[in-house]
Amino acid sequence: MTVRSGEIHALMGENGAGKSTLIKILTGVYQRDQGSIQFEGRNISPKSTKEAEAAGISTVYQEVNLIPTLSVAENILLGRQPRRLGLIHWKKVKERAVQALARLDVHIDVAAELRTFSIAIQQMVALARALDLQARLLVLDEPTSSLDDAECEALFRVMHRLRNDGMAIVFVTHFIDQVYAVTDRITVLRNGRFVGEFETSKLPRVELIAKMLGRELTGAAATADDATGPERRRPAESHPAPLLEAKGLGRRGALRPLDVTIGKGEVVGLAGLLGSGRTETARLLFGIDRRDAGHVTMDGKAAELRSPREAIRLGLAFCSENRKTEGIIPSLSVRENLILAMQANRGALRLLNRAEQLRVADHYIQVLKIKTPSPETPIGNLSGGNQQKVLLGRWLALQPKLIILDEPTRGIDIGARAEIEKLVASLSEKGMSVLFISSELEEIVRLSQRVVVLRDRRKVGELAGDLDEHQIMAQIAQPAD
Repeated sequence: MTVRSGEIHALMGENGAGKSTLIKILTGVYQRDQGSIQFEGRNISPKSTKEAEAAGISTVYQEVNLIPTLSVAENILLGRQPRRLGLIHWKKVKERAVQALARLDVHIDVAAELRTFSIAIQQMVALARALDLQARLLVLDEPTSSLDDAECEALFRVMHRLRNDGMAIVFVTHFIDQVYAVTDRITVLRNGRFVGEFETSKLPRVELIAKMLGRELTGAAATADDATGPERRRPAESHPAPLLEAKGLGRRGALRPLDVTIGKGEVVGLAGLLGSGRTETARLLFGIDRRDAGHVTMDGKAAELRSPREAIRLGLAFCSENRKTEGIIPSLSVRENLILAMQANRGALRLLNRAEQLRVADHYIQVLKIKTPSPETPIGNLSGGNQQKVLLGRWLALQPKLIILDEPTRGIDIGARAEIEKLVASLSEKGMSVLFISSELEEIVRLSQRVVVLRDRRKVGELAGDLDEHQIMAQIAQPAD
């Protein structure tokens, strides 16, 4: 990868592409075990972030890693405060902080605590800290993920100003529109490997998406079916009656207002690149996050969905993509994990007796072919695929009307993936609705009767009928209005 002075260079790739690892090597968090890094014509090998900063490489992370209870000036100069007679020279601290912020056209009270300012201003303070280090290479790791449009525009103006001053900027983002609005070159990584470096103006959007996903643009899309997989889903001959309708559903800073309808017994795919708003949509529908725009109806009746408890009461279920931290409780048994939602729905005063718990556990162990020595085995001892099946069983025990599956096949083996895909198809045939979220386009195409396409936290299209991957990629690639 080559980054030039006076350019903004995008680093693109899906989950697991290697972006974070590359940044950590450049900034001294990780030590490389092969290759070399040349910076301004000399070989460097930073052993720490302090060494990287001394060489002229500075990073601003997605999460603001500053100290909110210290002043703006203290945060900008922390660890390198100018001193006089062995004491901190506070006047100089404030002067340098004001100068660093002035470079960004930010004029605030540097004596005020950082926490009193918006996230956008805190990002600018983090950027000012990087500039005070006299950085020549600035790495911006998803700096726009928590900013609104106006705040993004302000950041982009600063980036252009720094580029024009000769600074090199590596810009890590998932937002396609932002890449084409602000960058000069793009490096694409996939599965820990370098795919290529391209001039932004000469790389069509659909080609960028194909390179990120590892897809060819010519020929028919592969179905990737195998003998154990489900048959490819065919579109329903008629539109099913709507079960859930969301109109103008949105949340400031997370998701632009969008419309989604899910019919009874229908599998609706939610497609888009990482950061497109897929999980944000699921969290709003399940009441984990509170919407601040739009309304939702369930079976034709208004549904507030102010909490997961209310969503469950209305017949919704949700399997999070974050299986380890938002799904399983590893120290509990398979039985305890399976009956968890069922017991929570009944309440603390209506406990399931041991015999009923074992009946439920045995039923779903057999139906879902969960490989476990016993219902009492800690779920943490099971493979990822079997853990995922336990989570599916947990929600199916409630017999929901709609189940939201967020990346249900990520990180599991081929056999378990095929079984889960078969299960999704069978649930639909039995009348259960499914909102199916996946970063694997062939999986979306294989299972869905309709596909809602998202990009950059907004809905950009909806597809039905004889679906293929190229249609979805073309929708994702369309420029914003």
